[in-house]
Amino acid sequence: MALGTCLGLWQWERADDKRLAVVERESAPTLIAPTTPPAQGAEITLQGEYLAEHTLYLDNRVVDGRIGVAVLTPLRDSHGQLWLVQRGFLATGPHRRPPETATPSGRVELTGEWQKVQAGGPLYGDNREGSRLQQLSLEPWQPTLGSFSYAGWLHAEEGDGVLIPWWEASVMPPSRHVGYAFQWWGLALAALVVMFVGGLRLRRDTSQ
Repeated sequence: MALGTCLGLWQWERADDKRLAVVERESAPTLIAPTTPPAQGAEITLQGEYLAEHTLYLDNRVVDGRIGVAVLTPLRDSHGQLWLVQRGFLATGPHRRPPETATPSGRVELTGEWQKVQAGGPLYGDNREGSRLQQLSLEPWQPTLGSFSYAGWLHAEEGDGVLIPWWEASVMPPSRHVGYAFQWWGLALAALVVMFVGGLRLRRDTSQ
């Protein structure tokens, strides 16, 4: 009963968090060459140069039934800031050869949606295998490039060097968490009823 009550409260709090996340994303600004940390979901336009030699690939992406990777290339903007750009989907097929993609040289311009650093799921072994990553993370570039200017990445949607967009923000609706909360509270209530009825029967059996 106590566990069900606590889990219901936890889901209710998560619903509140999701409401805030939805509001934050819907009210996110449109920014051009920002020099301060962007808000979650902001639409950002950057100008700068890709650091093509530092491209890595997010493994195991599937788009329209095709297996491939997401292309991750750092970009140095016109202010000297370092950004990680998720450039889109590249089909590779089932083979495990190192992926290859062309990257525009010189000055480029692109637009996309900003996503703050997200907690990854469980890792089985090292995140990096050659030029492939299991999870999207800023850490693989730190030994060679140092820290990125902001904790997050730009999911590019259009512009120079942008491939097939595949990413969509995954925000579970608050109503689903509310539903989970009532399910847990329903189980807690059922446990209370069982305890009450069981207590009455036990008392009756004891008195006989």
